[in-house]
Amino acid sequence: MEKQTGIMVRRVENRRDMLAFVRLPASLYHKDACWVPPIWAAERSAYLPGRNAVLDRSAHALFLACQGHHVVGRLVAYIDPQFNTHFGSRTGFFGSFECVDNEAVVEALFSTAEVWLAEQGADRIRGPINPVAECWGILVAGFDRPPVYLSPYNPPYYDALLAACGYRGVKDLLAYEADVGQGYRIPERFSQFEAILSARRPSLSTRCLDPSNLERDAEFVRTILNAGVDGNWGFVPVGREEMAGVVRDLKPILEPRAVWFVEDKGVPVACCLGFPDINVILKAVRGRLFPTGAIKLLTGARKLRDFRLWGLAVLPAYQGQGLDVLLYLRLSESLADRKVRMEANYVLEDNLRMRNALEKLGMTRIKAYRVYEKNAPQKPARPVHTTSSLS
Repeated sequence: MEKQTGIMVRRVENRRDMLAFVRLPASLYHKDACWVPPIWAAERSAYLPGRNAVLDRSAHALFLACQGHHVVGRLVAYIDPQFNTHFGSRTGFFGSFECVDNEAVVEALFSTAEVWLAEQGADRIRGPINPVAECWGILVAGFDRPPVYLSPYNPPYYDALLAACGYRGVKDLLAYEADVGQGYRIPERFSQFEAILSARRPSLSTRCLDPSNLERDAEFVRTILNAGVDGNWGFVPVGREEMAGVVRDLKPILEPRAVWFVEDKGVPVACCLGFPDINVILKAVRGRLFPTGAIKLLTGARKLRDFRLWGLAVLPAYQGQGLDVLLYLRLSESLADRKVRMEANYVLEDNLRMRNALEKLGMTRIKAYRVYEKNAPQKPARPVHTTSSLS
């Protein structure tokens, strides 16, 4: 524990602490019109053993910052062995960061987490990367828009709080938007390019997700993603357990017309994964599935016009050939009846090929998220317990 101007930081070690950890955002954001609550039932179990592949394989600790009887900050710190093996590093991570606008609180919270990470052998700390919701970074531009599903949202003061703790921005992730309902159309030259590509490569074909073969197609997505995105900053190959978690979370809301493959002689070589932005519904039901939220979620997802483009990848041997154009065209054509608003994120700030493609498509940059880094403390001041009674 650490005390500073009446602030105490403690480990989450029982169900009462876990409930306080999970519910903190509700008290911080209850007056924010853009904030969207998570699915509370899923959030309560998300940090428990067997519910998250990243945390299951990682040494981790959940921390609460308190002033008196009030919880005023939270953080999860973890060491991902898969990341460190892949990159040959000793990086520690933090995520699930929420805090009041108070430098003393955030300094107490982070100093405790940093000592714990240093005790685990970390020489630098990166985040926020939330291992539960796959949220990377904090929002630094685009505060006037609500978040899409599985993307972060936070008040503007978070950037200053992290800077006060010595963290520097190491990478920005961008989001782009295309809104058919507001008149967006894919430029005609992309359809013309498709005709040229079809004549040049007649072995290429496209198809959408086959729900009757969901596990097979999910494995195609995982394989293409791992090969096509490998080498991108911060990307670690997606394991089967992680993909199983993605399928579990997205299966109830999947729209087959938002998931497309390019195949060469029947073999998938490129893919894109989009899904309905159910945050629109979660906000209406306040994150509660019972008694009627689950029905509204399942039936409403089929009618949404808001979508997120979560990923697009092309096998290395096929990159630079314009296969992404086919994916964009099919995605647009198949969802044309919904007059969709599509948000594409996260796009690395230095991924000029992807940014150029989206901008040539006429998509508009609307948001930016920032990931931060800091060196871990060299000499931990005290031992930090790594066990927890939470179950």
